Amino acid sequence: MGLKSKFHKLKLKYQGTKMAPAFNAIHTFLYLPNETTHGGTHIKAADDLKRTMNIVIMAMVPCLIFGMFNAGYQHNAAIGDFTRGMSFFSGEFWTLENLGIGALKILPLVVVSYGVGLAIEFLFAVIKKHEVEEGYLVTGMLVPLIVPVDIPLWMLAVAVAFGVVIGKEVFGGTGMNILNPALTIRAFLFFAYPTWMSGDKVWVHGAVERAGTPDAISGETILGSLAQNNPVDHSIMDMFLGFIPGSVGETSTLLILLGGLFLIFTKIGSWRIMLSSALGAIAMGLIFNWVVDAGVIAESSKFYGLMSTVWWHHLLIGGFAFGTVFMATDPVTASQTNKGKWIYGFLVGFISIMIRVFNPAYPEGVMLAILLMNVFAPTIDHYVVQGNVKKRMKRMKVKSA
Repeated sequence: MGLKSKFHKLKLKYQGTKMAPAFNAIHTFLYLPNETTHGGTHIKAADDLKRTMNIVIMAMVPCLIFGMFNAGYQHNAAIGDFTRGMSFFSGEFWTLENLGIGALKILPLVVVSYGVGLAIEFLFAVIKKHEVEEGYLVTGMLVPLIVPVDIPLWMLAVAVAFGVVIGKEVFGGTGMNILNPALTIRAFLFFAYPTWMSGDKVWVHGAVERAGTPDAISGETILGSLAQNNPVDHSIMDMFLGFIPGSVGETSTLLILLGGLFLIFTKIGSWRIMLSSALGAIAMGLIFNWVVDAGVIAESSKFYGLMSTVWWHHLLIGGFAFGTVFMATDPVTASQTNKGKWIYGFLVGFISIMIRVFNPAYPEGVMLAILLMNVFAPTIDHYVVQGNVKKRMKRMKVKSA
């Protein structure tokens, strides 16, 4: 008897019991459902929620693997003065030592994220007697990629529990939440444990343990340096390829861009939101550059560093690219209308750079900007729809006249 047959028998055995959703979830995760529709007209398509989630995960896997190598590299670079300005295929970066250090720190984050999140999903499915939804498959991968490499596992577990329960389940589960669950988890971490999310010694493995010693590791990000008006020792190519400190999966703009193109090609991610977010960030960056060039702000100002940053550099540093590609495009919490997506995306980019510049204590605005626009997305769609209705009513009156 094959494994599939055994799972099917267990599923039938527990059908109608409280544990049915749990067995159904495991069965459908491993295999296609046995049920088929009968009668009526149906659209045949190869995509469903599970496949959609898997495609998004596939787009993020390169960022995860690169993040493992980069975590090890940043650690060794901080204590061994590795060469900066490497090429993407440099043998100094793609080493088993770097991968080992990164995997040792990052894989536990993935395990805790999925373990705690899916356990809560199964619990609510059993209590509410509904099927386990696949929405957390993507959230579980997003969370480890948007946190510091050295964040304590217990903090992550608490944040995941909060994000899943408060950010999603209280609204009715997948498809009903108004806020992006992964960003809700990150927001909880930021407000509950700010020193672990915005300190200058949390972005490199080993930095916290060595803090206060003569050979302490500095994990300050590029945004952190610019916010303090300090010079940045990373080249533009380092920023683009990802050889910089930062959250696990947010450093490599190149891999994020490739992941975004993959999502657009598979029609999972909205190119309108991605493009309009970039345009919004560029617009805000150009405004700040104009203010600096016009001499409105002095070099001694605490806002000067980020305000004087070349407008297109904002697209390469921090979590802007990752947030735009993988979280602003969340189909549940983003705008649904085409015109609404342009407005929504533009405001995400515009507000991201605004928060980034005017909040030196936390020089990263994409998380707060996306959460803010998640709240306003239904309102944007409402006015877009109402605007279309009014235009059609006017056309009808003209024709009738």
